[in-house]
Amino acid sequence: MRHPLHSPSATPTRSNTRRPVALALLSAALLGGCAAPKFTVDDGRTVDPTLLANIRIFGQGEQALRPAIARSARLQDKDCDRQWELPIAVATSQGWAENDRVAWVRALGVDERLTVVATTHDAPLKPGERLVEIDGSTSNEAQKLLVELGRVRERGRPFSVTTSTGKTVQLHPFEVCRGYTRLAPPNTPDLQDYHWLMSYHPLEVARADLSEDEALWTVLWSQGVSEEGGFRMKAYDYGTSLLSTLYTVATLASGLKGAAVAAEAAVATARQAAATAATEIMKQQLIDQAKSYATNRLRDEIGKTVQAMTQAQVVSSMQQVAANKGLLSGVSRVAATVFDDADAWAYTRMQKLGANPLAGFTLHQKMLERNLLANALVFDPDRMAALQALANQAGRGEEVVAILKGIRPETLNFDLDEMPLASAPQDFSYESIEPLSTNPYSRGLIEAMLEMPSTGLPTTTPGR
Repeated sequence: MRHPLHSPSATPTRSNTRRPVALALLSAALLGGCAAPKFTVDDGRTVDPTLLANIRIFGQGEQALRPAIARSARLQDKDCDRQWELPIAVATSQGWAENDRVAWVRALGVDERLTVVATTHDAPLKPGERLVEIDGSTSNEAQKLLVELGRVRERGRPFSVTTSTGKTVQLHPFEVCRGYTRLAPPNTPDLQDYHWLMSYHPLEVARADLSEDEALWTVLWSQGVSEEGGFRMKAYDYGTSLLSTLYTVATLASGLKGAAVAAEAAVATARQAAATAATEIMKQQLIDQAKSYATNRLRDEIGKTVQAMTQAQVVSSMQQVAANKGLLSGVSRVAATVFDDADAWAYTRMQKLGANPLAGFTLHQKMLERNLLANALVFDPDRMAALQALANQAGRGEEVVAILKGIRPETLNFDLDEMPLASAPQDFSYESIEPLSTNPYSRGLIEAMLEMPSTGLPTTTPGR
């Protein structure tokens, strides 16, 4: 049956003659709309407040660490194994649930495209700019662009990137000592994994409001773990070809959904291992004592120099730090045996860079005061004593006392004999970390990412 417009008896009108043109324009608009991807915007909906806060903290931490990473490159240490870094950090919300994508936009301005979240001081890009082309390659899939970004980073030569506004700039990779410094993904803020290739620090590190020198200490310490403990942590040598896609993209964008899902599984595995370790090597009284600090810590006086922490509070805090160290599993368990060496490595190189080598002490004190104790940057008593000895040799012992607000390190031993400390046993070797397990995360997130096939990134948490 013919449409009335096509009937021979229908008399054309001015409006009828315009309809084919209008239909053509509408068709072109619809086709164009199909071709252009839609990106998440903040529509004001309710989102997970915890995830929102974690994304914001993640952004603050990245913005503190990226300049520090560039600053560490000035070492030009000939004795270091090297890794390539970039003057920008990026994130993407692609693959996350709709509400979570809105949270990424609201908290950090990140949508499905590769979004710059942090830069070095001299980078040609700014946070919030979105990359749509890497060295001539384009894709609507953020993961594919990340793989390309990793490829050109490892090439070590300048390359061009184009933003969503059409701006094209050159990025210059630079070399740093081995041991990438990364923050836990916002969905797993408690994740910590210390490895000779890369260290994941829990988000509570960023909650300490890192100063420039404290951020540099964090970067150098992560490199020190690699340089001082890499030989112990290696089961075999990895070549570039053996580094999986998931590992590569995780060194570029912690917000990637595949890496975030893997992190969830790694955290679940670590918690199971910690529960076993607590039963086997720790006394319940120590755990209870560490937990009790949360109700006794300074509240209103946090951050005020007029109020010193009591000896009991300091000891209780450092007990909890020791407990955290003792409960690490996988490769991190071996890394814990060289944390003190990493302290010394960072202290020495802070001096070489003209930074304050006591930044480790200021960061330690801030974390104690804020009850941020489940990370590797707070000192246990043994590490405190060893690093204090270095400061004393340099004639800076009194400065350390001032940083610790009048609590002299030697007073920390007044009742340690009566309070058993949990720490990583010193006779661990890589081979004896744990019995072989079918769980790919039994040796940590980074080890699991290295072994994952490059074609299959996780999209759901194992076991769900």
